[in-house]
Amino acid sequence: MNWRGWGTIAVACAMLLVGMPAGAAPPEDLAQRLEELPGMTVVGERPTEPGFRLFDLTFTQPADHRHPDAGSFEQRLTLLHRDPSRPAVLHTTGYGLPTSTNRTEPTQLVDGNQVNLEHRFFTPSRPEPADWNDLDIWQAATDEHEVISALRGIYDRQWITTGASKGGMTAVYHRHFYPDDVDGTVAYVAPNDVDNDRDAYDRFLSSVGTDPACREALTAVQREALIRRPEMIARFQSFADSQGMTFDRIIGDIDRGLELVVLDASWSFWQYRGQQDCGQVPASTASTDEIYRFLDETVEFAFYTDQGMEPYTPYYYQAGTQLGWPGVSDEPLADLLHHHELSQPRNLVPREIPMEFEPGVMREVDTWVRSQGSELMFVNGQNDPWSAEPFEPGRGDSHSYLVPGANHGAKIAGLPTDQRAQAEATVRRWAGVDVPALRSTGIDHQPVERHPR
Repeated sequence: MNWRGWGTIAVACAMLLVGMPAGAAPPEDLAQRLEELPGMTVVGERPTEPGFRLFDLTFTQPADHRHPDAGSFEQRLTLLHRDPSRPAVLHTTGYGLPTSTNRTEPTQLVDGNQVNLEHRFFTPSRPEPADWNDLDIWQAATDEHEVISALRGIYDRQWITTGASKGGMTAVYHRHFYPDDVDGTVAYVAPNDVDNDRDAYDRFLSSVGTDPACREALTAVQREALIRRPEMIARFQSFADSQGMTFDRIIGDIDRGLELVVLDASWSFWQYRGQQDCGQVPASTASTDEIYRFLDETVEFAFYTDQGMEPYTPYYYQAGTQLGWPGVSDEPLADLLHHHELSQPRNLVPREIPMEFEPGVMREVDTWVRSQGSELMFVNGQNDPWSAEPFEPGRGDSHSYLVPGANHGAKIAGLPTDQRAQAEATVRRWAGVDVPALRSTGIDHQPVERHPR
């Protein structure tokens, strides 16, 4: 055997010893190849689990893809590299870049590489100065298209897109505009507000769960919190002062902040908690401290401050211009409210940012999903309020699953055995993987980003 043969064996052995799969690019080669991709910058590399490499990257995007010479911004992303011979999964929360590096369920199923992409206008992936007209579903879909196109220079096998909540919505919008970019899409708990003026959420909330007494207890504790308004505001103000939080820039005042927390309580309870926590709903005779603590655990008082809301400005802007928002009646609390229609996006975005709703945008996407979309999978939670208005695929090789008893954290793993096997096999087939993937222990599913109402 010549010296080149011995060298090949030595490199392969070294890779296995450090946890890299044989056949993967040596460290200096992969970083260099990433840097050579047009628009891509390697910010750094961080330690991660054996068998993977984790890169922090940025990708240069036009602020407006229709006018690429009119300015640009750096979009943040991470790459969890497995092996260029494995499939690739692009994951987006639809919000900011995930702080964790956990592999999503599809990535684990196909034992693949994973790209986490930050949505445009979530800081720091925001043009400066920001023209908010450049924040729409087509621009964000084109961001994904450009990133996938660039990374195909290294990862030229099958691609899957995925996301949960607004990330699932974002993945569907990308497929709508660029249906041939990838081989499949797995969208978790992705709401589909086709007609913003006709919502199904009140009907859903009136029957969710298995115990009417739980729903009645939630309404009772919401009413009691408003009856004890002075005491609740005193606690809220003390907390805000201790954290340096304010209410004058976005929320308006602390009274509005309190009402937003109370109004959200029932929705958030079913979105993030569920039937198993019904016994933790305080009675209306409970102490004010108990009621305050329950609302904080369920909704989070910090969220309805200027500082809590500001990171979500791009979401509320999109909700108020294209996505739509859930209309939920405040009738059970109306006699105790000082303010009305607080949850409308216009009330949750700084006034200096102009907004105008475009009816029909979601109808166009919905029509495509029903009549043309393929290789789409939707996974929803039975008790998740967002599942009240789901996507409904209509063509072959698209699938919809409802996870029994699940909330906004629904996963394929929670499906009944036969449905789980079917869904997992479909994802692997899309990815060109014939055998079950190897799953390392200790790697949790990607956490679901808060999807505010």
